[in-house]
Amino acid sequence: MSKKLSWGALSTAAIGVKKVLPAMQKGQYTTIDAIASRELAKAQQIAGELGIARAYGSYEELLADPNIDAIYNPLPNQLHVPWTIKAAEAGKHVLCEKPVSLTVAEAETLLAVRKRTGVRIGEAFMIRTHPQWIRVAELIKSGAIGTLRSVMGCFSYHNIDPSNIRNQIECGGGALYDIGCYMIQASRLAFAGEPERVVASVERDPVMQIDRLTSAILEFRMGQAIFMCSTQLIARQSVEFLGTRGRIEIEIPFNAPRDRPTRIFVDSTGDLTGSGIRTEEFPVCDQYTLQGDEFSRAVMEGREVPVPLEQAIRNMRVIEAIFKSGETGAWEKVEA
Repeated sequence: MSKKLSWGALSTAAIGVKKVLPAMQKGQYTTIDAIASRELAKAQQIAGELGIARAYGSYEELLADPNIDAIYNPLPNQLHVPWTIKAAEAGKHVLCEKPVSLTVAEAETLLAVRKRTGVRIGEAFMIRTHPQWIRVAELIKSGAIGTLRSVMGCFSYHNIDPSNIRNQIECGGGALYDIGCYMIQASRLAFAGEPERVVASVERDPVMQIDRLTSAILEFRMGQAIFMCSTQLIARQSVEFLGTRGRIEIEIPFNAPRDRPTRIFVDSTGDLTGSGIRTEEFPVCDQYTLQGDEFSRAVMEGREVPVPLEQAIRNMRVIEAIFKSGETGAWEKVEA
């Protein structure tokens, strides 16, 4: 298979310009052929810097380009669904940044759009295509750590700039939407299922109103996941999977480095000196390159994309339940 999927980027958002697009340009099955901004000069500037052939001064112009097969949508969270719909109706496949929406109901509207247009729509959880995460899922499924009973993790950074979109509640800012979603994704992947109920504590910034510190317990049929996420703590990320006979830890779970190998630690004894820990190392790779290639191959081969809408909606159901529990202070069911 030598053909490449032709991609256009909807906006000059930082995550796209700094991480995703340069990585996708290195892909075996992807080319970035156009980029759009609401300011033509900005689109032209980024196109020049990244070597992208075409620049557009409106999103509509990009969607009208007949030579573009797929759209990467890194717009602010509240614009994910509206512009994913417009892209799909223009006949473009869509890889949308997480979270795909701000509510379950909003995400579910995309199901009808996908059915009507026949395009593929996926959520950009790049960890799902990284070899370290694929390996962890394999180890858990194989029983390498016995029966998985607990997932524990945290994800945090420090950002108190009110002008930053992550701190603007009307744009879907806050810790849970931005980074807590990864812990939900990780827990659902590990347990290979959905939590039945959740309980959470949500602390909001008194001025910006975004959730700045959220802690949650997710109750699965086989065990529990416990995590904390924050936008106002020292930068930290960790995740561990504890079973009846072993434990797995991912050294750098979410922002996996692209310039050096990644590692997971598999503990088979629980000896606190570390004598029972073995290390598995994975070659240098860029998870954004892998994500783009896997999405492109899925489109070209007529199969499902790595994180389809159904998975995005299930993640959103957990997010919604956590927010509700933060308000009620009680356990909340996760809708099936």
